[in-house]
Amino acid sequence: MDLHHPILKEFPEYRDTIRYLKGSDEHFRKMYDEYHRLDDAVYRIEEEIDYATDQELEELKMRRAKLKDHIYHMLRQARLVWPAPSTSPGNTPSTPNAS
Repeated sequence: MDLHHPILKEFPEYRDTIRYLKGSDEHFRKMYDEYHRLDDAVYRIEEEIDYATDQELEELKMRRAKLKDHIYHMLRQARLVWPAPSTSPGNTPSTPNAS
């Protein structure tokens, strides 16, 4: 049983959006990195490489779940505006003119 839960495995349909946000959004990148640090800590405890109380493990899992939820919401929001075919870095996506 695989105990790791990397974001790319959790949300494979957002692979391009994740790559984009990691390269362009410092806040997203920090959350992404923190999520993976927590995921690794949970894994190490569950595999008995490191030790923690049940309460400490549950707190780590809760923090990881909250970060995952926040990351998911950021991915959904980013996907609404990116990727747009006519968008270049630094520009906002264009919208069709309503006539």
